Amino acid sequence: MNDSEYPSKLLENAVAQIATLPGVGRKSALRLVLNLLRRSEAEVLQFSNAFIQLKQEVKYCAKCHNISDTELCNICSDSRRDNTVLCVVENIRDVMSVEATHQFKGLYHVLGGIISPMDGVSPSDLNIDSLQQRIVTEGIKEIIIALSTTMEGDTTAYYLYRRLNPTGVKITTIARGIAIGDELQYADELTLGRSILDRIPFDSINK
Repeated sequence: MNDSEYPSKLLENAVAQIATLPGVGRKSALRLVLNLLRRSEAEVLQFSNAFIQLKQEVKYCAKCHNISDTELCNICSDSRRDNTVLCVVENIRDVMSVEATHQFKGLYHVLGGIISPMDGVSPSDLNIDSLQQRIVTEGIKEIIIALSTTMEGDTTAYYLYRRLNPTGVKITTIARGIAIGDELQYADELTLGRSILDRIPFDSINK
């Protein structure tokens, strides 16, 4: 649908905003907007307020950088977790993916991205300094590098290994049940869970 075909400028503006979301085209955006338009004003206000509140009040865990409603996320504050093992992931979606396997009982560290020179992302843009600090201050015994098996993921994993290896911490990586080139969030729970359980020393993958 061309912009000139919209019967209302207000409708056009709403569709344009929804279409800025990843994976949402103009047709899908129009369908969503029309659905919202059919709802009551109270429902639409509740819908929009949920996002306003999220943006204004959401926090990032002071330890692991996961999304949280409090200073420490519910994982970091859970005394039942093994606080000597850190699973290093790219983003919050990956925390959710690993948690869904119910196989990992340690803590997490969210990098906030992966090294990608093409996208202008360097090591200094990631939460690596705080990871190194946690190894020292929290008595971490093992780092599990659980990054997507893409070129950027492997580059980041190797950088982390070179930087963290001098600390003497045990560094492992998820087993290659995850296919080469796969992103962690798209792996099925059984495969990802098994890859966590069958993790291997990082330096063994380069031999």
